[in-house]
Amino acid sequence: MFAVYAESFSTDDPLSGLVVGERPDPVAPDGWTTVTVKAASLNHHDLWSLRGVGLKEDKLPMILGCDAAGIDEDGNEVVVHAVVSDPNWRGDETFDPGRSLLSEHHQGSFADKVVVPRGNVVPKPASLSFEQAACLPTAWLTAYRMLFTQGGLKPGDSVLVQGAGGGVATALITLARAGGLKVFATSRDEAKRAKALELGAHEVFESGERLPFKVDAVMETVGRATWSHSVRSLRPGGKIVISGTTSGPDVDDAGLMRIFFLQLQVIGSTMGTRDELGSLVQLLDASGSAPLIDRTMPMEQARDGFAAMADGDVFGKIVFTR
Repeated sequence: MFAVYAESFSTDDPLSGLVVGERPDPVAPDGWTTVTVKAASLNHHDLWSLRGVGLKEDKLPMILGCDAAGIDEDGNEVVVHAVVSDPNWRGDETFDPGRSLLSEHHQGSFADKVVVPRGNVVPKPASLSFEQAACLPTAWLTAYRMLFTQGGLKPGDSVLVQGAGGGVATALITLARAGGLKVFATSRDEAKRAKALELGAHEVFESGERLPFKVDAVMETVGRATWSHSVRSLRPGGKIVISGTTSGPDVDDAGLMRIFFLQLQVIGSTMGTRDELGSLVQLLDASGSAPLIDRTMPMEQARDGFAAMADGDVFGKIVFTR
């Protein structure tokens, strides 16, 4: 079958290990099902895999891709949940120490077919295209968990989204607005600030700019470059929910005095559960909101999509189609 896979690793030139070609058809073990892929979206996770982060050399060659939407063995239109937990695990699968994402231990979704546990498929509503649904399992699910599970935000609350532009940040803006929140967003780029307003942000600011008032929560995916501003933007008792550190994890000033004096909460968040993915799909179906897609291209042109992500030339999601 056709597939996009990692053949080797390189920190300096990650695309050198990317192959667009053929791989054997997958065989579904007991309790698993085969999904015919109609669309799959690109994540930074895929680029990191080509650098050897989260993917071991003994797993090569590995088909890349966490996210997919397609048709299951019974002809149903489905969205694939990317978190694979131990079959004996019970409860929130993001806490399973043995969990993995597709394309780490199990072959990924950038292919004609992907096999996943039967419990890892969620019905796709007719209101979402395959391309839109393929954006949900990683970036959008991460955003949903940050806002509503870990952040515990409710209609009327205020939130700051740092670094508008990436897949998680654009999802945060759209979902926060759909959930009835007051939404602020920051970016260094004027064009991205304008697009954030189009997505639903109530107000936008340059990175580090003072907000009109302190917010209930900050959604943090940038790390070092925005951390001090995130801490200073919170009301007493407010929350920072962090799911990434694209500018680096080491901060010059963690703001610890402000954190303990104002009783701020710093909360980690990783991916989401199958049930949360189902709730996310229902929210989008009911609200009429949909993922922002930067560009759609045939999977045969995957190298161009990877190059665009590596260059940072993206606002929203890159989606590959079959």
